[in-house]
Order: sequence, then C-alpha cells, then structure tokens
Amino acid sequence: MTPESDDRVPVTPAANPYARTRRSDGFTVVEAVGEIDLATAGFLAEHLDAATASGRPDVLVDLRRVEFFDCSGLRVLCRAESRARRRDGRLRVVADGPRLHRLLRASGLWGRFTPLLELPGTSAFPESPDRR
Repeated sequence: MTPESDDRVPVTPAANPYARTRRSDGFTVVEAVGEIDLATAGFLAEHLDAATASGRPDVLVDLRRVEFFDCSGLRVLCRAESRARRRDGRLRVVADGPRLHRLLRASGLWGRFTPLLELPGTSAFPESPDRR
C-alpha cells in the first residue's frame, strides 16, 4: 500500500523550525514560519503530506509568519491542494501580507489560493481584498 492510498489516521509530524501542525475548530492548521525555499520546503511538505493523508481533509495553511516564500513553497502547496481535492477535501491559505499576495498573482495561482486574512474563529472568515 502506498502513502497516497493509505487511509489510516496520519501521524502528525513533530514541529520543526519551519512548520507545525495543530487542530482548531475542525480544521487542520499547518503553520509555516520563516523562510520557505528549496532548502526548507521539505519541512513544510512533511506537515502538509500528513494533513492531507486521510479522507476529506480540511486544511488551513497559515503563512502569516512567513518572511520569504519561493516557487519551492508554491510547488508544495499545489501538490498538497491537489491531494486534498482528490480526497474530497480542501486546502486553503491564510496570508495577510502583500508580498505573498503578489507572488500568488504573479504565478497565476491567486484563483487557486485566494488567501484568507485570518484563521476561522477570529473573524467571519473574510476573503482578502483584491490587492495589487
């Protein structure tokens, strides 16, 4: 049985300097911190792989504490979002900074990852405004 087809409850990876996972209000929240680039994207991927391993995952990726995010991080997000969708789930991004908003627009991924400004429970779940 491959990890993709494994329907057992995933083991949450240990927190690392770049990512940690927690449960909140029925969501799996994966919080990324610091610089997510070629050297560190694997640490985030480990948490997203576990978060999307079971059926119907509902994952929020909190990027508000990320200082730098490059195409390696985007690749990890795209792979995790595709995996969540294949399992009838969803993956959404929480980001309140203009740099990440610009990156999502420039990469053509704004429609796929239109960021929320806050985690659920801290507001009425607003979608971010159309910033340029």
